[in-house]
Amino acid sequence: MSGHDIEGKITELHLQTMAYLGELKKWIIEQRQSKRSQIICYFTYSLDIAHDGEEESICFGTFHIHNMGDQVITNPVILIQLPKESPFSFSGKYVYGDFKQSLKPANGWERMNAKEDQEEFWLKPLGKQSIEPGERISFSDFQIRWSPKESYAGSVMAYTYCDEIKEGIAVMNPISLNGTVRIREGENG
Repeated sequence: MSGHDIEGKITELHLQTMAYLGELKKWIIEQRQSKRSQIICYFTYSLDIAHDGEEESICFGTFHIHNMGDQVITNPVILIQLPKESPFSFSGKYVYGDFKQSLKPANGWERMNAKEDQEEFWLKPLGKQSIEPGERISFSDFQIRWSPKESYAGSVMAYTYCDEIKEGIAVMNPISLNGTVRIREGENG
């Protein structure tokens, strides 16, 4: 082998070693990230849509937070957000901070923002400051109601916040509510 061939082989081995080191660094980073807090949040819901302007449409839903990681999630808070100036109204099983302790259900939720705000609902679980790995908690049986007197469109968004993910994580499947109301002949007076 000539000196030129040896230098080429050394260069080739050096490049190969650098590629292996790059892959190893990538793997180490992925392993570190897998130790991070990993949560998913999603809605399950059903719809009862009215096709008559005199009837009310309703969405029955539950918001789930599932800790998919191997670290405990602490101080979870959720935000359910209705679109601005939408015809939707939200209700659910929650209490306010000023309620007597005896009226707060053990597995209930507390609304943290003002009663007057009808677009954002900040909620925290009562008596539950952490979500263990593999555990799921849910804000169950909320309702979104609207009367389709005119066409409507909007998405109900939700986010989960916790000590480990302060920037929050968005719901995987926002609830999109869209409908067109057609006025039949003779209905406009």
